[in-house]
Formats: sequence, structure tokens, C-alpha cells
Amino acid sequence: MSLDALHELAGYIAEKQHDAVVGTAVSAHGELTVEITPGAVVDFVEWLKIDATCRFSTLIDITAVDWPTRDRRFDVVWHFLSMYQNQRIRVKCALREDEMLPSLTGLHPGAGWYEREVFDMFGIMFTGHADLRRILTDYGFRGHPLRKDFPTTGYTEVRYDEVAKRVVYEPVKLVQEYRQFDFMSPWEGADYILPGDEKAKEAAK
Repeated sequence: MSLDALHELAGYIAEKQHDAVVGTAVSAHGELTVEITPGAVVDFVEWLKIDATCRFSTLIDITAVDWPTRDRRFDVVWHFLSMYQNQRIRVKCALREDEMLPSLTGLHPGAGWYEREVFDMFGIMFTGHADLRRILTDYGFRGHPLRKDFPTTGYTEVRYDEVAKRVVYEPVKLVQEYRQFDFMSPWEGADYILPGDEKAKEAAK
């Protein structure tokens, strides 16, 4: 789809849904993004689905982006496809950590698993979801792994204990060396020999 056609579609959506739309953007790569208010999610998505010019009837994905220093910490992002118009659209809204969004399962039943994943990874709640529980992490898992403040090691180690003949959960224990980072590349300031370096020295003789 041409950039001119995308700009025309963005203008059409902004005009028809001016109460819901915060802003629109068309990237140089031909991607249309529409930002909306959290309270307009269900009505806006329904309009995108049934409007004759849009007909974005296929939900492709739901995800989120964490901005820890921002007041509205999360961007929740939906991707839709119109197979009738051969167009794609990205819809997003900014959300505070204590806010919830309505579920889209009434309009797109496939949203159920996507919303469970967003809840599991980011801790974002969707009201009206019939079964909002973790989908990727284990029962009793603590925290939400795709938040920027979640430690890369996690909080709990899971392993199979040969003596007890069962899976055990233990707090993560780190040696002090693991906690110290200088953020340098392994090739910067290295005072050790990397595998293969000895061959280069031998070839230079």
C-alpha cells in the first residue's frame, strides 16, 4: 500500500473517530499506527472491524511495551489485518500501571490467549476476560518477565532434584562475580587469550 494511501486512511480514521484518536503516524516503511484513549478501545476496534473503508476483521497480535520512567508506563499494542483491503494497522494506547483495559474477546475470540500473555509478561489486567491467568510462566511464578525492572536471572531457580525425585523451587543464588558488569565487549580491554588467538600468534612468527 502506498504512503499516500496510508496517509489518506489515517486522516479518514482520525476524522471519523476524533473522540477516540489521540494521534496517527505513518512510518517510512509503510506502517500505519493509530494511538487511542484507553476508554475507547472496544468501540474503536469494533468500528475498525465493521467500517466499509477499514474492515480490519483479523486480529494478528497483542503485545505491550514497558516505559518504566513514564507516568503512563505501558503502551498496549494491537495489530490488525484487513484481508478485504489488503491493509495492516497498529493500534496502541498508553496505560498507567494501575489501569485496566477491557477484553476484546467479545469481538475477537482469539484475543483470549494474547491477553493472557500480556497479563503474564507485563501484569496488565483485562476486564471481562473469562480466564485471565498465566499462560507462559509456571503456577506461583513471581513477577512479570518483560517488565524492564524484572531481573534477568529471575527470583526462583527450578530444577529436578535427583535425591527427592521431584522438581524443586529455590531462590536464585548468584556469586558476586556475576553481579559485577563493566558493560564492555569481551574484545575490549581483554587481558586474556581468547580461543583461537594462539593460532594467530603462531602464524605471525
